[in-house]
Amino acid sequence: MNKIKEIADRADMIVSGYAFTRENGQIRILNLNDMEKALVISEDGTVLETTMDDIEIRIVLDYWEDNREFMEDENA
Repeated sequence: MNKIKEIADRADMIVSGYAFTRENGQIRILNLNDMEKALVISEDGTVLETTMDDIEIRIVLDYWEDNREFMEDENA
């Protein structure tokens, strides 16, 4: 439980149980309900690495597209 809180606290945005964190020009996305499910995308949404299945990837990418404007700016 402490690990989940730590990840959630560092996240730039959380949507439907997925923590989105901007790091080194990439977006790291972690399913907080199943921490073995992760996705790394570029800023434009290109999948770079994943342990998610195709359906979950599509769902997460939709969350990203719908909410990316709320992602905290690194310079803020």
